[in-house]
Amino acid sequence: MQVQEIMTGTPACCTPETNLRDVAAMMVQHDCGAVPVVKDDGHQKLVGMITDRDIVCRTLAEGKNPLEMTAGACMTDTVVSITPEMNLEDCCRIMEQHQIRRIPVVDNFGVCRGIVSQADLAQHVPQPKAGEIVKEVSQPTEKAAAL
Repeated sequence: MQVQEIMTGTPACCTPETNLRDVAAMMVQHDCGAVPVVKDDGHQKLVGMITDRDIVCRTLAEGKNPLEMTAGACMTDTVVSITPEMNLEDCCRIMEQHQIRRIPVVDNFGVCRGIVSQADLAQHVPQPKAGEIVKEVSQPTEKAAAL
């Protein structure tokens, strides 16, 4: 099975200039915890990802006012992505290796075409493998283990 068969196509996206209040509203409206960040509305080239956790850890936890910030100020700009033609086994391996819960899907030009989440995998991957993915992705990072 290929990624394109299970991915959420045309996910809600924002730009680096989108204010965090609007990003949070997108997350509520689309019932998601991550939004791909694209170059601009006309060119959906992926330039980052922003998660609900990014907003909390990179703004509130640092004493910054999220109402005065944009997605570009707290997004992750080194993004691991996959392609629509990739098989699910490779997708799972990459998510486990990089400990990511959601992974954007881009075409050959870097244009965001979709997103795959753990929930997507749980619905399409046999149960023992789905549980293994969740376990591997949820392992504490070195930073968290040191706390």
